[in-house]
Amino acid sequence: MSSGTDDDSGHCSTADSDGEVAEEIAIISFERKMDTAEEIVDGIGDRYESIDVLEYHSGVFAEHWGEYDCFVGLMASGIAMRKTAPLLEDKWDDPAIVVVDEELTWAIPITGGHHGANQVADDLASMGAVPAMTTASEAADKQGVEKQAKALDAHVVNGESTVATNLAVLDDDLGPIERLDGPKAVLVGDDVTVLKRNADDGVVLGTGSVSGAKRDQFLAAWERALGEAGKEWDDVEFVATGSRKAEEEGMLEAAASKGLGVISLSKEDLERYEGPTPSRSRELIGWPGVAEASAIAAGRGHELVLEKRSYDDAVTVAVGR
Repeated sequence: MSSGTDDDSGHCSTADSDGEVAEEIAIISFERKMDTAEEIVDGIGDRYESIDVLEYHSGVFAEHWGEYDCFVGLMASGIAMRKTAPLLEDKWDDPAIVVVDEELTWAIPITGGHHGANQVADDLASMGAVPAMTTASEAADKQGVEKQAKALDAHVVNGESTVATNLAVLDDDLGPIERLDGPKAVLVGDDVTVLKRNADDGVVLGTGSVSGAKRDQFLAAWERALGEAGKEWDDVEFVATGSRKAEEEGMLEAAASKGLGVISLSKEDLERYEGPTPSRSRELIGWPGVAEASAIAAGRGHELVLEKRSYDDAVTVAVGR
């Protein structure tokens, strides 16, 4: 059984072993758990190019090894570990593996956390599962470079570099991703992670909000801002915000509904690109205005297309490129 679907934006949900977009997912399930497997397909299937359901037998992982970017084992973690351990060869090439229980209580990345498993666990969280992540950046609630790449609709070219750059993320020492337009020749060291865009550059929705703003408020604000800027949803690359707003549930739900990634920027990053419109957050808490600074910092040209607009006294939006 399979389901091959794309979301409206063409974005897919995860990153595979070398940072490419993971398009093919397989759920491996015992026959008695097939209803749960189909529930998962219905719940998150539209976030992937294809999602297949395979019935478990002792050689199923070996039989399909290399065919999928990520296996979701609807089974005890010990079964998945014993059956896949002899197949593992290289962390950059092996598929990601996640296990989930029949009640969708836990989603546990076993291998390939930064190469798809963590994001699949995040997707399963939308169905009520608790993602049990042990990779350092996720455990510290940081946005690792692979997750940033996914949000930017990009892929990591040199996967081995992410060991060093994710350590820098943990130490708050990485800074914003630098954007470079070619044609150019670039010489980099082993501790520089290179991302390559999967699509042409567009505009960025720099976004701030009051705490607890709702999904529909974000969507309405973004829609109106795009209209004022003369842009459409297809022109949007991603949403950018300040780290203090990175977990706003309404924003994340709104972005997911449009197939958009969300990147967060630190206070220090935003201060480098403070926008022209005065902001009360500067007066109240010492932060620059989130919407304009995020739009400027994250855009390729570090420029505003539309200055900050406030909508419904809940969401602020600026459009950058």
